[in-house]
Amino acid sequence: MRTLFLQTPIGILSISGDEHGLQTALFSDVKSGISTSEIVAMEVPAVLKKTAQQLKEYFNGSRNSFDILLNPQGTTFQKKVWEELQTIPYGKTCTYQKMANNLGDPKVIRAAASANGKNPISIIIPCHRVIGSDGSLTGYAGGLQRKK
Repeated sequence: MRTLFLQTPIGILSISGDEHGLQTALFSDVKSGISTSEIVAMEVPAVLKKTAQQLKEYFNGSRNSFDILLNPQGTTFQKKVWEELQTIPYGKTCTYQKMANNLGDPKVIRAAASANGKNPISIIIPCHRVIGSDGSLTGYAGGLQRKK
């Protein structure tokens, strides 16, 4: 697996993956990153090149969905939650309660929220689109300033 650091308008993303797909896209405290043009010139897995390009397009406003091979590591339930997150359309939000209902059991709200917080592929699996029932921005592993 290879890891690269990308500078985005909201911070540095550490992206990791291999021929099986993208495993992580997490915000990092690293102080410098590698530009997209440098990544394309490097010998790196194709999924990381594609991820870098699509994230660049997303942040410049020319992309609102991703078509990247994903390979997040987690429990069966976490993966189910992460799949549910991918159904939230660009520009829309969903509450934790609605997400639990969509998963088939309103009582799994806390477990779903926990799985949401453990999402290893920020932005692409849009955990930032989930809000509290009162419309408030609640919890985000990347920081509430980024979620906003």
